[in-house]
Amino acid sequence: MIQLTESLIMALIAAVIATIFIVPLSKKTSDGEMTNQQLIKSVIFVLAAGFILIFAMIYITKVDLHWTVLAFALPVFALLGTLISKGVEQTFKGFVLLASLLFLAYMISAPLFNADEKYESAKMEEKVEIEPFDETKTPASVPPRFAENKMKKAFGQVPNTSYYELGNLQIQKVNNEYVYIAPVEFSGFFKWFNGKTTPGYFTMSATDSTDNPKFVKSEMAYVPSAFLNENLERHMRLQNPTLIFYGEPQLEIDEDGKPYYIRSYGKFISARNGFDAKGIVMVDPENGNTDVLTLDEVPAFIDGAVSPESVSLQNSYFGKYVHGFWNSVFGKKDVKLPSDEGTEANVSPVFNENGEMYYFTDFTSPKEGVDSMLGYSLTNARSGEATYYTGNLEESYMDSQGALAIIEKKFIEKEWQGEMPILYNFYGEASWLAPVLDSNGFLQNYFIVSAANPEISAFGTTPNEALKQYNTALNRGGGTVDGTSRAEIATVSGDVVRVYKERVGDNTVVSFLLNTGQNFTVSSQNAPLAIYLQEGDRVAVTYFVTGELFLPVKEIAIEGIAGQE
Repeated sequence: MIQLTESLIMALIAAVIATIFIVPLSKKTSDGEMTNQQLIKSVIFVLAAGFILIFAMIYITKVDLHWTVLAFALPVFALLGTLISKGVEQTFKGFVLLASLLFLAYMISAPLFNADEKYESAKMEEKVEIEPFDETKTPASVPPRFAENKMKKAFGQVPNTSYYELGNLQIQKVNNEYVYIAPVEFSGFFKWFNGKTTPGYFTMSATDSTDNPKFVKSEMAYVPSAFLNENLERHMRLQNPTLIFYGEPQLEIDEDGKPYYIRSYGKFISARNGFDAKGIVMVDPENGNTDVLTLDEVPAFIDGAVSPESVSLQNSYFGKYVHGFWNSVFGKKDVKLPSDEGTEANVSPVFNENGEMYYFTDFTSPKEGVDSMLGYSLTNARSGEATYYTGNLEESYMDSQGALAIIEKKFIEKEWQGEMPILYNFYGEASWLAPVLDSNGFLQNYFIVSAANPEISAFGTTPNEALKQYNTALNRGGGTVDGTSRAEIATVSGDVVRVYKERVGDNTVVSFLLNTGQNFTVSSQNAPLAIYLQEGDRVAVTYFVTGELFLPVKEIAIEGIAGQE
């Protein structure tokens, strides 16, 4: 009963308010004057019935009891009181009814006038381009659908398999490794009644597609698929009746493998409309112990304190309400729409070089038939702070849907499709990386395509192999493989042993072997005098240490060639 205390008190307060408005305390009714005994009976009946009905509503619907909910309940209470009472009390309750109706109208019409507040709550810092990706590392690029398929095939590891089913996947960093976490959930009421607890969760690498799912035993009683008081959302609500939740509960694992469920809470922007995340409710699913934490207090092991649903909502505020509500409906000046290609509530979790999780979203034009990207955002999954990247304004970037369309056309005969497109800065080029899956959801390869030059693309069986192929494609296509790469820069001098030149479009790609045993490749767009390179030349090369067979050249100096800086 301890967990019900606050909800019971809130239900009692609401029942008292209902009683005050419904029961004619002056004892004057439309049927005549009440006796003291009738008044007492009416108070007791309305108070008891109101308490039962209100608590039942809280218990069944899990609705919050934030004070703004009175906007919907008060008109009903006041109307009944106005109809039943007489005289001065009826007049007073009539005024309350009118005021409550005006207040309800204000609450319902909030989206018409709070667009500026929503935009301010979602306003982002603006930059041009994201930091270059370190090509020596592997991005977290295993698609969730593929991971989910592998986990389902490994479901035989779960004891009493028929009782359970796989829950929703959540990507997370655990012990410096990026992994997918998926809880085991009950498959129905009778399975919950007989099973009592779920046995644990699955984990699988988010960077290595060859990794096999592992089942981790960890009994959980308070889960989303449980019923009655052990239903996770109801458990959170009964202990926190006034909190505003937004988004689904998600499972997070600490460094010791201990699971916790979290859910974002926050505040309305104004009236009973909009949402701004302020913290989390964290539940130990083994025993139901609950903590309410602000975003500043969230433990370090939790990556996704801000729910993807609330980030998606903030993205829509930022894109739609730049010039207010009416502009989002009619003129649509500067309006940009967030993509719906994300893997979680229209956003995709990604990790930066420091292991911090962000939610990625690209924005496109509201005009139909346009696949040009207007920009993209990264939102810190722990703090909710977001940055909007405009991209190189001198170039037109293709959006995520355009990238997926290219992949679909590339593999049209095999009916393969791309999934989870993420924009990276590869070798200084804004590039889309997307896993490619067959019709059965099995991973086939990784595809990379330039956002500014869609004709430049490559694919490989692993992200790193695709990166190597993409590097070659960039050189051949005259891409911007330059100093914005995150790979380490080194220099070497030596004699040219072999040279191979290939004409690609308006440029020449020069590949050469030094007597040091290293192979290099450079485009004449980046080093115009490289077209004069021949066997026996003495050269000084500045290059990127990417670990590839043909190392990309940043600068080259050919001994005896004039005009070099």
